[in-house]
Amino acid sequence: MMTWLRNNWFYLLVLVVALLVPLFITNRYHSQVITMSCLFAIGALSLNLILGYTGQASLAHGGFFAIGAYGVAILTHTYGWNFWIALPAGALLSALIGFLVGMPALRTRGSYFAIATMCLGEIIHLIAGNWMEVTGGHNGIVGIPLPSPITIPGVGQLTFQSQAAQYYLVLFFLLLTLFVMYRVVNSLRGRTFLATAINEDLAEAVGINTFRTKLLSFVVGNFFAGLAGGIYASLIGSISPSVASIAMTFNFLMYVLLGGVTTLAGPIIGAFVMPILMENLQALKQFQMIIYGVLLIVVIIYFPRGFMGGYASLRDKLKKKKVGA
Repeated sequence: MMTWLRNNWFYLLVLVVALLVPLFITNRYHSQVITMSCLFAIGALSLNLILGYTGQASLAHGGFFAIGAYGVAILTHTYGWNFWIALPAGALLSALIGFLVGMPALRTRGSYFAIATMCLGEIIHLIAGNWMEVTGGHNGIVGIPLPSPITIPGVGQLTFQSQAAQYYLVLFFLLLTLFVMYRVVNSLRGRTFLATAINEDLAEAVGINTFRTKLLSFVVGNFFAGLAGGIYASLIGSISPSVASIAMTFNFLMYVLLGGVTTLAGPIIGAFVMPILMENLQALKQFQMIIYGVLLIVVIIYFPRGFMGGYASLRDKLKKKKVGA
C-alpha cells in the first residue's frame, strides 16, 4: 500500500485538487471556463486515441462532437427523452456514423484520410446548417434541458442546476474517459494501436490486422467525442452549426498537439491551458489564429512532443545529472 502511494501520490494530489475546485472557485464565469475545459479534455483525449495512438489524422472530430450534441439536443428537446438515455444514444450514433464512414475512409492513408475526414466534417456542418426541420438550421436548437435529476434512495434527488453540480458531472465523465483510455492504451490492443501508428506495413507483416485496429480506434474515439458533445449541448442549453465547424476540430487538434500526443496527460493539459489562455486574452480574440499559429511553431521547434514531451525530456536530463553526480 505504501509503495503504491509513493508511486502515485502526484495523481492522488491532482484528484484531490480537482474535487476541491468548486470550494475555491466560486465565480460563475471562472467556474464555467473550468467546466468547459474538462469537457473539451474529453474530446481531446478521444482525438488523441485516433491521432496519437493509431496515427490517423482525423479532421472530422468537430463533426462527431456535433453529432453527439445534436443527438442529445433533438432527443431531449424535441422528443422529450430522459438525458441519461439520450446521452449514450447520441454517443452511439456518433460511433455508428464513425463506423460507416471509417469502413471506406480508413482504407486510405496519410493525407488522403485527412482530406476524406475534412470533407465529412464539412458535410456535417452543412447538414446542421440546412436541415431546418431537424436541426433548426443556422438558428440552431434553443432551450435544451439540463441533465435529468438522479434519484438516490434515502438521500433525495441530485440535480444539476448549480455550477458545482455541473462541474462534478463533467469531472466524472472526464475521469471515466481517462480510465477507459488508460485501460485501452495499456492493453495488448493498445500495443497494436501503437504498432500501427509507428509502422503500418511492419505491423501487417507480423500479423496485425491494421484496418480493423484503425477502425476500432476510430469508432471508440468518436464515441467519446459524441459523449462530450452531448454533455456540452445539455449544459450550454443551445447549439448551432458552429459546433461542427472546422474551427472546433482545429481547437481539438491544438489541445492534443500542444499538450503532447501519445500521452494521456497532454491532451488534458492542452484543453485547460489553451481555453484559459484565450479567455484571458479576450482583447486579442481577433488574433486568436495567429496566437495559435505562433504557439504551434514554438512547440514544434522546441517541444516536438508537446508540453508533456518537454517535461519528460527535462525530467530525464535531471535524472542523468543526479546519476552523474
